Amino acid sequence: MEPVLNVREYSNISMIKGPLLVVQGITDAAYNELVEIEMENGEKRRGMVVDSQMGISIVQVFEGTTGISPTGTTVKFLGRGLEVKISDEMLGRVFNPLGEPLDNGSPIISGEKRDINGNPINPAVRDYPEEFIQTGISAIDGLNPLVRGQKLPIFSGSGLPANTLAAQIAKQATVRGEESNFAVVFGAIGIRYDEALFFRKFFEETGAINRVAMFMTLANEPPVVKILTPKTALTLAEYLAFEKDMHVLAILIDMTNYCESLREISASKEEVPGRGGYPGYMYTDLATIYERAGKVKGKKGSITQMPILTMPNDDMTHPIPDLTGYITEGQITLDRSLYNKGIYPPINVLLSLSRLGKDGIGEGKTREDHSNVMNQLFASYARAIDTRGLAAIIGEDSLSDVDKKYLLFGEAFERKFLNQGVNENRDVEKTLDIGWEVLSILPESELTNIKSAYIQKYLHKSGTK
Repeated sequence: MEPVLNVREYSNISMIKGPLLVVQGITDAAYNELVEIEMENGEKRRGMVVDSQMGISIVQVFEGTTGISPTGTTVKFLGRGLEVKISDEMLGRVFNPLGEPLDNGSPIISGEKRDINGNPINPAVRDYPEEFIQTGISAIDGLNPLVRGQKLPIFSGSGLPANTLAAQIAKQATVRGEESNFAVVFGAIGIRYDEALFFRKFFEETGAINRVAMFMTLANEPPVVKILTPKTALTLAEYLAFEKDMHVLAILIDMTNYCESLREISASKEEVPGRGGYPGYMYTDLATIYERAGKVKGKKGSITQMPILTMPNDDMTHPIPDLTGYITEGQITLDRSLYNKGIYPPINVLLSLSRLGKDGIGEGKTREDHSNVMNQLFASYARAIDTRGLAAIIGEDSLSDVDKKYLLFGEAFERKFLNQGVNENRDVEKTLDIGWEVLSILPESELTNIKSAYIQKYLHKSGTK
């Protein structure tokens, strides 16, 4: 798209506050327009317009405003949004959100400059997601399946192993039959230095780095740079999916840091806060990120998103998980009590949901019995949890024989089905076989969600009946 605006230069800075510059006398500054700031000593910095009204423009400086003087500084409005050069050469590399290498490698030479704000997908050409993505994790593949083009966030809590799970999914995820055409774009937003080292080391040691492009900002960087991270990551994802026909999984961690940066910038601009102190437009802002996923008719590629966020105080009703849940198609929820039991990944399947999962499973996609096994495992585990509560009140000895079987089933489900190693990559057949194995603890008469033909075919094969 041709830039609508031309380059304009101003030197009347009326205020410097935190990371913000206030420039007076400009009436045509565009939201998200790129700005170049030249200081008296010749040093140049970059920034972005975050607000513009009544002849005043507020500019957020990427490198911070330390050392900038209101006099002798010129502010150049460049008439375009932030553009980053992107290319499929970015796979296997680590960058900051401005497209500059963080891995001591060479800059991207051949590539296309793209505005990181992207273009929205026309709803009329969106394709319905229904192809299964295998993550190799039983709690997801078996019970909350991920499909190509879906947005499925992971809700974590402070101290829970979301980083390890994100790295494992990035390493293991594939589209069955199209393994070679699959890539992962990993956006790490405002993470700690030790977390950054963990991700890089994990990807390099497992060899997964070859198909992962990583965009990273650290916790001590300015809030505006953190906000750019998911946008640049998704710009590369769109290029790989819709220009290079690849199936891309975009993992964004941690969206809580993104929202905190949004709140910080909003407070600097002295905006009236909304719910929980977050800006009132946070829902709209999150939607501009989450909706950059999907499939487009006539294009072979797809973008699937797994945003990961830390729920403050493990509270699912907090504005960040709450608004995320409205926009996305379900959630995978991590559970502290399972984690304390030593279960990895500690996924609470009863609090998790994949709204599109049912369309990606069954004959020709996973296996004919998948839907039945999934429903039965959900129903049986829910009853096992209820029975645990009952046993805590009346004592285990007072339970019926069937209820005692449910207690055994609940324990086996957590220890065998949910629990798996960090490097254990289970295909969906293995996941379903383990499902049958734990269901075989229950009397056959309890398997009311499964067709009798499947019980004959699979239950006896799993060994214990």
